Amino acid sequence: MKIKVDENLPVDVADFLGNAGFDAETVYSEGIEGCTDRYLITACKKEKRVLITLDNHFSNIRAYPPNECFGIIVLRVANQSKPAILSLVGKLLTLLKKESDMSKCLWIVEEERVRVRW
Repeated sequence: MKIKVDENLPVDVADFLGNAGFDAETVYSEGIEGCTDRYLITACKKEKRVLITLDNHFSNIRAYPPNECFGIIVLRVANQSKPAILSLVGKLLTLLKKESDMSKCLWIVEEERVRVRW
């Protein structure tokens, strides 16, 4: 699975996912930091990458319909420190390894639950 890590997440998230066997790139490594959300989502579709982000507005299915995106994971954490985010991504890894296809899905990942919209 190919993943693009948004600029609002620690770069360590890409390393963490890469060490778990995923093809993870950051917006920084691709030189598109500061781009518009529409550009970012279009780049993800073009590259067939799932976007992982803290931006809650990506969970708006009217603005970003899951059937028009390659895949979006929105992390919702009360504490946005690096250790808290990496802990949540660690929990997410188990689910990601089971999912072979996340295209056209929106995942809302919270500390106690995960919701998936198609």
